[in-house]
Amino acid sequence: MTAQAVFLYVTTPNSETAARIGRALVEEKLAACVNIHAEMRSVYEWNGEIEFGLETPLIVKTTAAQADAARDRVLALHPDDVPCVAALPVSASGSNAAFLQWIGETTSA
Repeated sequence: MTAQAVFLYVTTPNSETAARIGRALVEEKLAACVNIHAEMRSVYEWNGEIEFGLETPLIVKTTAAQADAARDRVLALHPDDVPCVAALPVSASGSNAAFLQWIGETTSA
């Protein structure tokens, strides 16, 4: 049976922070893989003001069993007061079963 996969969508202030978080998650077996994407522009409201900024997004590939621990580790390593960390469940239907199995085998439960 394949473990239930979860992707965590995370934004970071820069590529260095993204790499540091990604490496820690993989080394600690909280994630099978972390995709670090190119810098993107963001528009958001913070403290009553409209802000424009640059962020580096991550997709953390983990399991439902490890999602809370992975989230907690991201929060511990992240420099922002309120980091974006959103869990997205992955459906087995339409997914590559071998890929989902790899995620389960690569992360420790």
